[in-house]
Amino acid sequence: MTRISQRSLSLFIAAALAVAAPAVVLAQAAPAPADATAAPAGSPSQLVLSNSTRILATLESRRAEFQKDRGALRDFVASEFNNMFDRDYSARLVLGVHGRGASDADVKVFADALADSLMQRYGSSLLDLNSKLKVRVKSETPLRGGAIVKVSSEYLRQGNEPVPVDYLMRKVGTQWKVFDVMVEGVSFVQTFRNQFDAPLKQKSIPQVAADIKAGKLQAQAAAN
Repeated sequence: MTRISQRSLSLFIAAALAVAAPAVVLAQAAPAPADATAAPAGSPSQLVLSNSTRILATLESRRAEFQKDRGALRDFVASEFNNMFDRDYSARLVLGVHGRGASDADVKVFADALADSLMQRYGSSLLDLNSKLKVRVKSETPLRGGAIVKVSSEYLRQGNEPVPVDYLMRKVGTQWKVFDVMVEGVSFVQTFRNQFDAPLKQKSIPQVAADIKAGKLQAQAAAN
């Protein structure tokens, strides 16, 4: 079974945050590099680029504060992550066949438990992430007649190979929301679906969510 490295989880959280900022904040983001200027304002790719730049800059400027006050880091992560990541839709995909016919309430309980577990276990690993990474958007590809968009990007590391990060996004009302992130080709929806398939065969969705919340079940990261 595919395992997630802790570095990839850090990038996943950073990548999820990258599209989680309110659109009003985009005006405060750092200027986009020249190779991304073709992306229309408000497009999925521009959203990824602008917010990636802003999030990494915030991690750098507030690093000392976050190192001293992990509560401030958790609040920052939670407020950014919750705003635009489509947690419930993503959770339905993670549940797979086990989510068919599940109530919205049960899916939300599972989504909240999984997100909270990830943030509690790996949110602090953002402090180990090189916040001087540069982000380059490579392409924006419409799928399913434009209902879904795949934004392909790279996190550029000085002296190292770029890390490919792809986003799957869908429009909910007038807002683009991310529901899956793929770091180095690893889909986190698919990975978590594989991890929680066995428990969901034995227990109900609320029971598995309770086990995740209690720490009895966790999204597993492989050692780097």
